[in-house]
Amino acid sequence: MGRVIAYIRVSTDHQDVDNQLSGIRAYAERERLTIDEVVGETISGYKSTLKERRFSEVTQELVSGDLLIVSETSRISRKLMDVLNVIQGLLDRGVGVIAVKENIVFKDDINSKVLAFAFGLSAEIERNLISARTREALARKKAEGVVLGRPVGSGKPENLKLHGKDEEIIALSMKRVSKAAIARMFDVNRETLNRYIRRQQLDKEILWRLHTKTTVK
Repeated sequence: MGRVIAYIRVSTDHQDVDNQLSGIRAYAERERLTIDEVVGETISGYKSTLKERRFSEVTQELVSGDLLIVSETSRISRKLMDVLNVIQGLLDRGVGVIAVKENIVFKDDINSKVLAFAFGLSAEIERNLISARTREALARKKAEGVVLGRPVGSGKPENLKLHGKDEEIIALSMKRVSKAAIARMFDVNRETLNRYIRRQQLDKEILWRLHTKTTVK
């Protein structure tokens, strides 16, 4: 067998790095696979094109006999045709693709193609429904006279409750402490913690440190 590459994508929809990585590692251990490299990035799989992502570089470097592992097909993209084209393109080059959550090993057969279509379509529909519900909710609040957006000055870093807690949050995340537990430690709700992590781009730092630990091992 060639190289085994694990790919993790964290989107603006506050996906969890730890969940993706632990799920992939558990699968690899169960199937007795050795992960040669973990590649991750923080970018939306819906708004971005594949060419704008590091994922494109990763897939171009894969050769026949290599294996790409993702936590689920939506990590490849939120766009149906991207999912289909990527998987088929890799299969045509002899590269295997594993989606851990769906527990599917994609091979060059009709069943894999049907499944790729189904999961890609599901991801796209889910995203569209979420976007539609968000637009409707905002329109309703505006019609009710609710002023949308934060008060002026409220977004300054020094005004944030978690200001100065970056290293503590990173350290706890590296120890696999859940976000719910971390939020309780700092007396905030989980969404406040998620927003702060996104604002400070702590997910990138966490992902990099996890990647460094993996490659060092």
